[in-house]
Amino acid sequence: QVQPVESGGGLVQAGGSLRLSCAASGRFSIRYMGWYRQAPGKQRELVAGITSDSHTNYADSVKGRFTVSTISRDNAGYTVYLQMNSLKPEDTAVYSCNVQYYYLGDKWGQGTQVTVSS
Repeated sequence: QVQPVESGGGLVQAGGSLRLSCAASGRFSIRYMGWYRQAPGKQRELVAGITSDSHTNYADSVKGRFTVSTISRDNAGYTVYLQMNSLKPEDTAVYSCNVQYYYLGDKWGQGTQVTVSS
């Protein structure tokens, strides 16, 4: 199973926090793990990501509010977290994890819904 699995979405009030997690197969080496989101009627956009050597990138709209963890690896595989603080209604979207494997290409999770109420 190489499809990433996300968890941690839910409903939160504006100003609140959520932590998303992404678990991916550890059988193959990875290059990058990233979080994307897609709101209704909008294109999917990159939120944050991190390379295997811990270089991070963030969308301007989430800088200072969201933090992506370093990639951890254990017997179960790879895990990366997205800590989301000071959430705003405009952060409401389906958040999906993208894993770039060196030899398997891109793999996408099913996504997890994040809803921020005003």
